[in-house]
Amino acid sequence: MKGILLLLSSVLLLTGCATTQSPTGRGQTLLFSQQEMTELGDSSFAQIKQQEQASQDKAVNSYVNCVANRITRALPDQSLPWEVVVFESEQVNAFALPGGHIGVYTGLLDVAVTADQLATVIGHEVAHVLANHSNEQVSRAQMTGAGMQLADLALGAGGIADKELYMAALGLGVQVGYILPYGRSQESEADVIGVELMAKAGFDPAASVDLWKNMSKAGGEQGPELLSTHPSHGQRIAQLQQMQAKAQPLYQANKPSVKNTCQRPK
Repeated sequence: MKGILLLLSSVLLLTGCATTQSPTGRGQTLLFSQQEMTELGDSSFAQIKQQEQASQDKAVNSYVNCVANRITRALPDQSLPWEVVVFESEQVNAFALPGGHIGVYTGLLDVAVTADQLATVIGHEVAHVLANHSNEQVSRAQMTGAGMQLADLALGAGGIADKELYMAALGLGVQVGYILPYGRSQESEADVIGVELMAKAGFDPAASVDLWKNMSKAGGEQGPELLSTHPSHGQRIAQLQQMQAKAQPLYQANKPSVKNTCQRPK
């Protein structure tokens, strides 16, 4: 009987899901509402802030916030206040979560050596949120039953079942010990959206090519954790080079004056 009820719950949940299109026109199946994803992002970010050490370096915080704020100000929806936290860690990583949260690890600044390169990473991570990739991933985990019971969902109702798996699906595998990677189509899509976003924010999209070249050299043969599930370096760089023809005019139209640029700490 329990098995039958679970199956019925699964059918009811899946038939009620939303089929939509991503910003690039790719089809998506989304099981969760924006409110549920916001609650999951809020909860996950709060947990990370308890586990990780926030940087107290005012210059570094000012620099990262300058880059992140310019990126988020270029978003079409300005109703959401974004929270930016710099974490003191050698990790070469960054992430963005539904609900308006951005985390940047200080180790990333050793690889993203200019504001434009840092904007490449932040723009890419924000693009994942903008394109509902987190919802896609959590929905995929739900549909495949990756260690979860559909009938036990408690999002938005006082708790979150299998929270660590959901956090991994949000791209936080480093924090919870295992990863449910974004697919290559999602990664390529985040590159496309992210480069256009950084260009609209007044960051040079040509720096995206330099950034990923730096990434390919970092962390030994496998590269840093940020690249562990991403397309090959050569494939990504080739795609970014092809995107310059469209992105450069956006950058030239939004290029800031020198006084409004984000200054990297010495």
